Amino acid sequence: MHTTYFNWSSGKDSSLALYKLLQDSEYKISKLVTTVNSDYNRVSMHGLRIELLEKQVASLGFPLEKITFPAEVSMETYSNTMREATTQLYNEGNTHGVFGDIFLEDLRIYRDEQLAQVGIKGVYPLWKKDTKALLKEFIDVGFKAITVCVNAKYLSEDFCGRIIDASFIEDLPDTVDPCGENGEFHTFVYDGPIFKKPIPFTIGEKVLRRYDKTDDEDTCFVEEDDQKSWDTAFWYCDLISN
Repeated sequence: MHTTYFNWSSGKDSSLALYKLLQDSEYKISKLVTTVNSDYNRVSMHGLRIELLEKQVASLGFPLEKITFPAEVSMETYSNTMREATTQLYNEGNTHGVFGDIFLEDLRIYRDEQLAQVGIKGVYPLWKKDTKALLKEFIDVGFKAITVCVNAKYLSEDFCGRIIDASFIEDLPDTVDPCGENGEFHTFVYDGPIFKKPIPFTIGEKVLRRYDKTDDEDTCFVEEDDQKSWDTAFWYCDLISN
């Protein structure tokens, strides 16, 4: 049995991948690992409050390790920080690391190359699966999720803060991957077959934010009316822990 850490995003792909891996006796999950924006105290990209992440992971029954990054971070800093973290995970006895990726070849190559440097092997339970079938399976086995971030290039504000159900699948434009594998949307899973109990929350405000590309190619959040913003904008739905 391989001692394995799980890269946990708090969303649907992570939940379904964990659900599947828990049925595989080849792996023993030691902990969940999540990257966190230290400036906003939220899950990276998803924008989820840390309090909800912690309650979610507690309901799953695993230890949580948070890897923190500032809002502005270069690729070099990101890679170095992750290498330090994965080295420590390897030293703790983890030989494998799990990801919920489905078909982004370049991302998998990057992950595997970075992990190989410290002696860890990547595991991808959802790899190359049909994304529409995966989302239907996610719903059918009893998971419940809500969108917390949507890419304004592909989806309107109405899709932000929306429950993932059959009608959500039907309403998605043809240009959007059913699992949002190209970053079209991100989710928070609040109940399902691997949870001890549902995670209660209240839906807060929606905010449109844009990403700004600085001269040194760092990435940061900027407000909606910032003239320096480029064309990647995201709607965020704030969820408040009850």
